[in-house]
Amino acid sequence: MPNIFFLHGNDEFAITRKLKDFESDLGDPTTAGMNTTRLEARTMTENDLNNAVNAMPFLAPKRLVLLENPSSKFNNPATRKKFLEFLEKTPDTAKLVIHELIEPKEVEKHWLIKWAGKNSSAIKTQAFFLPKQRDMTGWIMNEVKNQGGQMEPAAASKLAEMVGVDTRQAGMEIAKLLAYVNWERAVRTSDVEAVCIVTSQQSVFDFVDALSQGNGKVAQKLLHRLLENEDPFSLWGMVVRQFRLLIQAREILDGRGNKDDVARALGVHPFVAEKTTGQANRFSIESLENIYRKLLRIDEQVKTSQVTLDLALDTLIVELKI
Repeated sequence: MPNIFFLHGNDEFAITRKLKDFESDLGDPTTAGMNTTRLEARTMTENDLNNAVNAMPFLAPKRLVLLENPSSKFNNPATRKKFLEFLEKTPDTAKLVIHELIEPKEVEKHWLIKWAGKNSSAIKTQAFFLPKQRDMTGWIMNEVKNQGGQMEPAAASKLAEMVGVDTRQAGMEIAKLLAYVNWERAVRTSDVEAVCIVTSQQSVFDFVDALSQGNGKVAQKLLHRLLENEDPFSLWGMVVRQFRLLIQAREILDGRGNKDDVARALGVHPFVAEKTTGQANRFSIESLENIYRKLLRIDEQVKTSQVTLDLALDTLIVELKI
């Protein structure tokens, strides 16, 4: 059984849930915390990683080491070679779980995936990709069941329209809805409309529309209205996802595709494809890539506690300088 695991994909919600499963597998919470180390690759030192992996477990057979985003640290052939040599020496007393967000089109050429293909006895890989929009209703119904509740199909379809393919957002909304009905009956469409008022894809469309039109005041107003009813992390995920879709749509349009091609390629609802295509037409691919880089930089600052997410969102409009 391998003692190295690589979780990858673009479904952060599913990856986070799997990481919690690894923590639960440690058993007794009293000792689990003492046997778990979380490392963010970009900010760690080599000694941090070495000490975490080689430390002896406390009253347990293994220690758990969670390593996030190794590509941010090991970003050239020399450092990657050294890291892979380190992996080959991982002791049996450690369970090293590496996790990184990767888009589907990047998987085959990813350096860790390539190494894993040649070392399947040492490392197990597991992919977690966001569902297509057309599959979200089924995903929601399944998640409702996992959370111990029931939901009418029409209600699931309505929720899917509101959250897009943001599984993290969907999971949170489902939890709110089941609490709202106290798990006593199936969630109805009217419940979704009552509880999930502002958490809609349309709100994010309006926000991006305002940005693309250079209307900072409207964008700021929409942002604050969303924050009154929206979890900042969920809102952030929706904004990042929309700009990721815009880049993909812009590439399709530059290749002489149309909104139907966008819908098929991205697996989104025709309405989402139409809105995304319209927004993508207002940007060049260069400007979208520049915006996305800024979003990733802000995301990194939030994850490393350099800035709070509320502040990051509040300064987003100024950062983008649209």
